[in-house]
Amino acid sequence: MNNLISIQRLILTIVFILKIGFPTILSGADLVKKTDEKKPNVVLIFVDDMGYGDLGTYGSDIPTPNLDQMAKEGVKFTNFYVAQAVCSASRAALLTGTYSNRLGIHGALDHTAKHGLNPEETTIAEMLKPLGYQTGMYGKWHLGHHPEFLPTNQGFDEYYGIPYSNDMWPNHPQSKNYYPPLPLYQNDKVVDTIFSDQSLLTTMFTEKAVDFIQRNKEHPFFLYLAHPMPHVPLFVSDKFKGKSPKGLYGDVIMEIDWSVGEVMKALKENGLEENTLVIFLSDNGPWLSYSGHSGSAGALKEGKGTSWDGGVKVPAIMKWKGRIFAPLIQENPAMSIDILPTIAQITGADLPKLPIDGKSILSMMRDANASSEKDAYFIYYNRNELQAVVMGDWKLYFPHQYRSIAPDQDFRNDGNPIDYHMIQLKEMELYHIPTDPSETKNVLSKNPEIVIKMKELAEKARQDMGDALQNREGQNNRVPGKVN
Repeated sequence: MNNLISIQRLILTIVFILKIGFPTILSGADLVKKTDEKKPNVVLIFVDDMGYGDLGTYGSDIPTPNLDQMAKEGVKFTNFYVAQAVCSASRAALLTGTYSNRLGIHGALDHTAKHGLNPEETTIAEMLKPLGYQTGMYGKWHLGHHPEFLPTNQGFDEYYGIPYSNDMWPNHPQSKNYYPPLPLYQNDKVVDTIFSDQSLLTTMFTEKAVDFIQRNKEHPFFLYLAHPMPHVPLFVSDKFKGKSPKGLYGDVIMEIDWSVGEVMKALKENGLEENTLVIFLSDNGPWLSYSGHSGSAGALKEGKGTSWDGGVKVPAIMKWKGRIFAPLIQENPAMSIDILPTIAQITGADLPKLPIDGKSILSMMRDANASSEKDAYFIYYNRNELQAVVMGDWKLYFPHQYRSIAPDQDFRNDGNPIDYHMIQLKEMELYHIPTDPSETKNVLSKNPEIVIKMKELAEKARQDMGDALQNREGQNNRVPGKVN
């Protein structure tokens, strides 16, 4: 079967080359040279709490034609991980190419936080600025709301959005009036406040993104569109209300898909399709306690806030017309820390001066048989606990406590959560992900050599970044930015 698939891919490759020429087999350096006269644009679309099973191309019955088409015209990753299954930590890792625990960014920062992403760290936007890139960010930031931590002090020319999650406002059922009204920023100034109605957020940030594309079509640009949805509380505009077979949650997913379509249309209408890499990701898996207002992890185990695949494995689709093989399904593991070095490779940008953890995955975007340069990926959570290691086809868990939906609870669809309970994983567990994506068959005892190798890699990570499960301090951790 594998030989048949390889022959089919070879035939498709030959047809593709005959049709459009040779860009799909160029090296990274050649891609940079080919686009040197006008550097490639990068669009990074990052959504909040979307589950692995929420898109049609990943098995959902929610209509998502634009993202499904993007997968057909690009590469779909089936084993793409985030560094932590929670908002701020995941965003820090994405934008810096560095494990968030190394940066000192944990959990989800709110309006009481006295810290944020250290300005000494280099974001994707800051990396691209020396090359003449225009940089814009629209949507949810969540890496510190104090002025020194805002996007305009982290490499972005423009920012329009909210500083933290959309549930951090007084009328959310679980907030108990603890949070102030949700501020809406333009650059470094609050220009409005949002109370109970967020129904136009997705539309508003999409329109800002499209306008940014139109205004900067003559210049290389980096666009970061970070939708607050489908994080609860859920809101959708009238144009998608009641349109989905999955209720309000499905409506919200359909509107996000529409947003992706609007961005793609803007690129095409402005003649930018063949010079723009578009990346679509979620920050973590679904927040399962919200029942009917949460997404689906598909066949994966657990969800947001855990290191099981349902929490840290996300939908990931990337398209660059004429520059990467399409359609392509990439089954080998990669992680959000790899996005920054990949963008550095295709643009010719210098990597950050401070050490990063990711490696370019350009080859994986163009060859289904390619794999990551990383020996392993490390999954941290709950501040600085090393809970799991991903090495190729294998995932090893260390003893730790995690949350799961408590049994014997009724389904609810009113925006209020059901209860979690805590489970103690008492022994190490090993899973072979290709044959057991739901992580139900612990094969630790059958693979002692694999376990030894993964434990060795974990020990190196503990020395490097620490591990609260063993009361270990890392030798190479850095500090977040802090205010008095």
